[in-house]
Amino acid sequence: MSTRILIVAEHDGTMLNPSTAKCVTCARAIDGAEITLVVCAVNAAAVAAQAAQLVGVNRVLTVENPANEHALAAVLAPQIAALAGPYSHVLGPSTTFGKDLMARVSGLLDAPQVSDIMAVDSPTRFQRPIYAGNAILTVEVAAGSKVVGTVRTASFAAAATGGAAPIEKAAVNVELPQHTRFVSISAARSDRPDLQSAARVISGGRALGSAEGFKILYALADKLGAAVGASRAAVDAGYAPNEMQVGQTGKIIAPELYVAIGISGAIQHLTGIKDARTIVAINKDGEAPIFEVADIGLVGDLFQIIPEIEKLI
Repeated sequence: MSTRILIVAEHDGTMLNPSTAKCVTCARAIDGAEITLVVCAVNAAAVAAQAAQLVGVNRVLTVENPANEHALAAVLAPQIAALAGPYSHVLGPSTTFGKDLMARVSGLLDAPQVSDIMAVDSPTRFQRPIYAGNAILTVEVAAGSKVVGTVRTASFAAAATGGAAPIEKAAVNVELPQHTRFVSISAARSDRPDLQSAARVISGGRALGSAEGFKILYALADKLGAAVGASRAAVDAGYAPNEMQVGQTGKIIAPELYVAIGISGAIQHLTGIKDARTIVAINKDGEAPIFEVADIGLVGDLFQIIPEIEKLI
């Protein structure tokens, strides 16, 4: 018996966000998964073509509307809710985009939301982390209920490419709200990889001392092709912008390599990096909690160590 699952694609208008491929992996863990991926855009062709290549996707729907130029949750949610009728599960990534959107979809459908899914036990039973990842909660939805869920992308590998799902246009006739509109976007522009999906991440803490101090991280990151993150302490001190924050109240990531420089390792920060494949810590305090989770640790002055590492690279 098939289980019909609708996944909402996250994208920037031209490129599919890697979080969507991780949602596909989560959906495939549900017994009998028949996966439809929906792309809402002004012109969805390019993103839909990428979505169709994800292994496990059975069909791609495109919803084209000038109102979809910017990913506004208030505008997208009614369209997703209108499509959700024949599906038992509606999933999105547990990113800023997904957290904003899926709660609205859940409300419009009057359906229970399961947030931050990290494992699938059955079509109605899921696992999610609580208490900063120190405990795992099992959540069960009543049989017969439509499930709206956000997928913890750090817990799933991205689905492989090589598929060839058919692409269909979907007509959604629903009134869109006018009370929310796009005004502008303010974000730091960088040629470095996206922090949430990068394979390598270098993060700095308060020990860097200033925004100027962070420049040595940028130089090292550029040589490694890495994204740059920061601890909450560094962000609160004004050394790095909010979008660079890694941890429980920032971005939860799972890179192949995570380098923590001058970060002591508060539990809130460790929550955001514990799924990283390899963790490297550099700190002058040999008793710092970060060393308890690090695969490789180096005790010393970061302002001496980082230039030396950069020279070796």
